Order: sequence, then structure tokens, then C-alpha cells
Amino acid sequence: MQPVDIGAHVSSAGGLLPALGRGEELGADVIQIFAQNPRAFKVTPLSPERLVAYRLAQVANKKVRATYCHAPYLINLATDNAGLAEASRRSLVHNLATASAIGSSGVVLHVGSHRGAGLDGVLRRIADALIAALDEASEVSGVPTCTLLLENAAGSGGTVGRNFDELARVIDTANRDDRLGICLDTQHLFASGVPFGTFEETEDVLYQVRQAVGLERLGLIHLNDSKVAFGANRDRHENLGDGAIGSEALGVFISHPSLDGVACVLEVPGSGKGPRAEDIVSARRILEDGLARRAAALDS
Repeated sequence: MQPVDIGAHVSSAGGLLPALGRGEELGADVIQIFAQNPRAFKVTPLSPERLVAYRLAQVANKKVRATYCHAPYLINLATDNAGLAEASRRSLVHNLATASAIGSSGVVLHVGSHRGAGLDGVLRRIADALIAALDEASEVSGVPTCTLLLENAAGSGGTVGRNFDELARVIDTANRDDRLGICLDTQHLFASGVPFGTFEETEDVLYQVRQAVGLERLGLIHLNDSKVAFGANRDRHENLGDGAIGSEALGVFISHPSLDGVACVLEVPGSGKGPRAEDIVSARRILEDGLARRAAALDS
């Protein structure tokens, strides 16, 4: 198995560059950051000099090998509200342009909610917004747009992406644009009622991904335990091993050979301020234990 990069979501308070240092302190191979306030639409464009400085610092960094960005939670590409749709478009373009300019490996996006209208009625709206944002971001940044990773949802309300079929339908409607991929969140998967605690269940999940969108589009894993029970349809993360999923099931999943080289980012609470160095150590141990169990199963 190829080395799996394991990292964490870190704060970008004080500017983007300090985030790299925070990642180093945690012992992270990769980091995920917000390029703007995740709970507000107001954007403050960074100067070209700062964007270039981050890109060069990322290339030179010997510990943190890649940066992923997460788009704001307020974005809703499924809305029929003109004001919200325009604010969502501007925010997504800004985040894609910023991420592309700093050399990010991808932007993670929660697609939004159709608020009871049904997926069929909003697919074209979502697809058009995705393609337009990807195109406009390239014009703004002056470089090719990085991959936009659509994240699976925990399944509450009218959220889009509660299963792989929904993500596939979005990507298909967007003409299977090569710039679109997916981010798979283990807590969301568990909360949406998809089991992956055994080798057979994990095999089935990845078969579903392969059939729906193709494993080549799986660009990132959010490695999180769950505060809520299986099928609860709620987005509530817990520290690895302390939640309803448990270390063994997480290890079984991320040790699958089809996930070779797919980075894992922790979005766990830690002691209240996000992932700690000990959480990354725990993730690496979970991976090692999963690989050992998988090897033992093959030998038996």
C-alpha cells in the first residue's frame, strides 16, 4: 500500500501562511483550511503577493505536502432564492480562485439543500452553477482551476449528496466535467445509514463509488468518528475511537487498497479547538491496525 497522507483541518487565523506552521506543529502530512470565514459571505481578496507567497511556501515545505480548502457552509447551489444564489456563486468563485492561486489540491464543497423541492428540480441549476464557477475562477486567478470536491452529506432535510447516486447525478448533469470530484466523509457516510465496519461492507461502499462516479474522482477523505448513532442523519463529528463508528471500523475502511494515496483529513473536535497532534497519531495507528487486520484476514 502506498503511504496515506494524514492531516487535519487547521485554523487560518492571521492569514494563510500561519496555517502551514500549525500543520507542522501537529505533525500533519496535509492540511485543510478555510480561505474565508466559513459562516459568512463577505470576502476579502488576498493580494497576488500573498497568494504567491503561500504557493511557494507550500512547495518548499518538507512536512506539509498539500493544502486543501473548504468552501463556506452558507453556499447553496440548489436554492431558488436569487439573492442567495448570487452570494453563493460569488463565494464559490472566490474560494476556487484563491485555492487555485495558492496551489491547493482541491476545494471541498457542501452542494446545498433543495429545501423540499426535490433533486430533479434543482439538478440543472446546480450543474450550471458549478461549471460557471469553475470557469470564472480560472479567469479570476489566471491559472487552471483546481478540483472541486463535492462532499457526501449526512442526510438531513433536503441536503444534496446524501448518497453516491445523488453525487453522480450532479456530476453527470455537469457533463462529467473533469474538474469535479468527490470528498467522502466517514461520519456523514455512517450517519446517512451506509455501513462500512467490515471488509465486505467496505468493499461494497467502494464498489458503489466506482459504479457511481469512478474511484479516480475520489480526491479526499474526511476521517471522522460520529457523536450520533448509525443512520441518525445528523452531522456531528467525534474524536477517532470515541464515537459510534469506532477505531476498528475506521481502520477497516481506510486500509482498503483502493484508497492507496487518497489523503485523509481529520475534522474532529479534539479538546474543543480542533484536531490535536495526538489525534493524528491516533489516525496513523488506526490505519496501521487496519492494515494488520487486512493482512491477517488474507493469511487465514
